[in-house]
Amino acid sequence: MKKRILVVDDEETLCEALKFNLEAEGYEADTAHSAEEALALDLTRYDLLLLDIMMGGISGTQMVGILKSNPATSRLPVIFCTARDSEDDMVAGLEAGADDYIMKPYSPRNVLARVRSVLRRADATAAGSPAPGQRTVRFEGLVMIPDSKECLVDGVPVKLPRKEFEILLRLMSNPGRIFSREQLLREVWPDEVVVVDRVVDVNITRIRHKIGRYGSHIITRSGYGYGFVE
Repeated sequence: MKKRILVVDDEETLCEALKFNLEAEGYEADTAHSAEEALALDLTRYDLLLLDIMMGGISGTQMVGILKSNPATSRLPVIFCTARDSEDDMVAGLEAGADDYIMKPYSPRNVLARVRSVLRRADATAAGSPAPGQRTVRFEGLVMIPDSKECLVDGVPVKLPRKEFEILLRLMSNPGRIFSREQLLREVWPDEVVVVDRVVDVNITRIRHKIGRYGSHIITRSGYGYGFVE
């Protein structure tokens, strides 16, 4: 089945050019010339949005916020296409929830390459999704499945030994809470007679490495311990 993409930009000529190139690549493509027009559509029919940031009325960033707050569209991939080219703008766009960020002017070849990449990641995430009804602890693409003892990073299974799994599960289940080393030792190593504090530090380092870009969400509070922030 063809992937369906919606192009949202207030420049009609640009919309039509992107639509032409996407369809030539084998995608189905529609256009909308404002966020308001796009939000009036059934967005659950689409596999990806190409979205301008600077539009009259609702901005692209505001639209992403609306999408992420709705469970039906919260996982819809979004690529920002924008003339705002500073590093701060790029970071703000990605933090708003975009999956990628393309700066104008851009080539059709670049856009199509980014589209393929984001769609591949979305497919991998969907393929690695837990079974319906299975309890999960989730932050964006980082998913813990306590019943089956699985950890998924952007849809890709990551092997965590028991202690690492239990530490990460405790931290993610209590976002913002700081666990002291002593607490983690009591809860994760209850039966061991002698375990030094350094063991916790080593396991945290390993976890950060294994979960990739989400590792930065495990924070250290000097003199207190560790926590997970969203």
